[in-house]
Amino acid sequence: MPLRLLAVAAALTLGSAATTPTALAAPAATTAKATTKADVGATRTLHALFARQWEDSARRYPEWATWRGDHRYDDRLGEVSPEAEQAALAQERRWLAEARAIPRARLSPADRVSLDLFIEQRERHLAEQPFEGWRSLRIAAMGGVQSEFSSLLRMMPMTGRADAAKVLARMAALPRRIDQEIALMRRGLALGWVPAAPVLDRALAQIDAQLPADPAAGPFFEPWRRLPPTLPAAERAALEAQAREAIERDVVPAMRRLREFVAGEYRAKAPADGSLARYPDGARVYEMLVRQRTTTALGADAIHALGLRELAQLRAEMEDVKRSTGFTGDFAAFVKWLNTDPRFFVSGPDELLQRYRAIAKRFDAEMPRLFAELPRGTYGVRGMPEHLGPDAAEFYEGGAADGSRPGWFNANLVGWRQQTTWGMATLVAHEAVPGHHLQGARALELSDLPDFRREGGGYTAYVEGWALYAETLMRELGAYDDPYSLFGHLQWQAFRAARLVVDTGLHARGWSRQQAIDFMVERTGVDRPFVEAEVDRYTSDPGQALGYMVGRLKLDELRARAQARLGPKFDLRRFHNALIDQGELPLSTLETLVDEWIAREARRR
Repeated sequence: MPLRLLAVAAALTLGSAATTPTALAAPAATTAKATTKADVGATRTLHALFARQWEDSARRYPEWATWRGDHRYDDRLGEVSPEAEQAALAQERRWLAEARAIPRARLSPADRVSLDLFIEQRERHLAEQPFEGWRSLRIAAMGGVQSEFSSLLRMMPMTGRADAAKVLARMAALPRRIDQEIALMRRGLALGWVPAAPVLDRALAQIDAQLPADPAAGPFFEPWRRLPPTLPAAERAALEAQAREAIERDVVPAMRRLREFVAGEYRAKAPADGSLARYPDGARVYEMLVRQRTTTALGADAIHALGLRELAQLRAEMEDVKRSTGFTGDFAAFVKWLNTDPRFFVSGPDELLQRYRAIAKRFDAEMPRLFAELPRGTYGVRGMPEHLGPDAAEFYEGGAADGSRPGWFNANLVGWRQQTTWGMATLVAHEAVPGHHLQGARALELSDLPDFRREGGGYTAYVEGWALYAETLMRELGAYDDPYSLFGHLQWQAFRAARLVVDTGLHARGWSRQQAIDFMVERTGVDRPFVEAEVDRYTSDPGQALGYMVGRLKLDELRARAQARLGPKFDLRRFHNALIDQGELPLSTLETLVDEWIAREARRR
């Protein structure tokens, strides 16, 4: 998931993706032996820097603090004015200068990795600064200024009057924030940077779905639905009345003002297709994003070819599964049957939710077979906000670092009529266990790492590569126990391979939206409305879709290397902990750390 409210905060505090700057260009450096023992003074300076930057990020980006479970600043919203942006950039440069001044050779090996990552994340964000038009894009198909506030409210605690006061304060701050967002988008409009028309149309539909006639029926009232049942009736009624007033006075007018801007002057200048190749300096932006999202030196052409290769192999496997069912028609007829036969659908949203929960419970019991150590953090399965629409993809939201909020697999219950049962198991593996939840929850519990490594790093290829690899682990365990579930697993894998082709096709080769949609439908058999939503996602979040398959293939490579070098000493459970016990990483750094782990395992009796 992906929310634009956090984009600026993530870029500054954790980074939105990864490049390969000087600090990480030579991963072997992380294994170099120190010329001296770790210096106490250098170590203290390093960790003091981490702590100061982490605290600054909480104050400067209070929304991000809320998401990570720090509720000290829940009564405010961050600033996105030009002045706030310049102040943040100046601070970033100061953090970077301090980090570069720390004598790396005097640190422990683990602290060297942390220093390298800290520097890389500062350099990464600063590298985006020349592209003002790109940075002005605040609306994406799966999230952005149009939906971020209601999503933020779902992350806020609501135990009574004190929490309610914080929510009301944020509602009062929303009009100013929306005005700043509109001003930022106007700056981009003047530079020729406006999201594609289909993306804006989705955003407008999301705004409309959040503004019912009755404020209590919309998502902005959601925190008040979580008031504790022990609250006296009179106090509850008073708080609910305050909420209605704030929504009608502050939130609704601000959202309508946003809608008017998007539907009017912004939409009038929107291109029909959102290829970066058609934007001023868009080709350079895409080159940067490809490096960031894959953390490799692969170019768009190489990734395009890689996608075609993987897609062909997966399509052949899908054809084999089709034949194993005894179906005699062609691939298109088989997919049509799978997507229309009543046996592959549920009776309603409640049944869909219960099925997802049953799969998750079944998968939970298999995790000790895959990991030597498991996280304690829990997760749940719930419906995603209805305003995201029936074609929105399922997504995971991480839990709070202090354990006060679980992780959540958000299922699209609004789109229950379109969700086939044979595609559900691999989705649970990806979003929950052993995918995003297990990896993210484990990272939060790595207390030896600094906070900025435990709570994310924005390394798409690592995070999404892990989740895609996690899907294949459940295949190894026999979790896709009928040919239809196996076909669903292969289809999702093929879909991620097709993303390599389509994302690079759109942004490096000038493909049209329709060309991308037709390619994905024909090659993968995925339902057309969902593909349309996904292509709009790739249009508005270029390069993000590249991390999945690139990351999974790297994990496959590292596993094969470890098995070959260790032979009978290879322990799959220990290997998986080696992959997830350093938090999010660039693939080059992960490879170095895995090589070190292999060497240690070879010496282990």
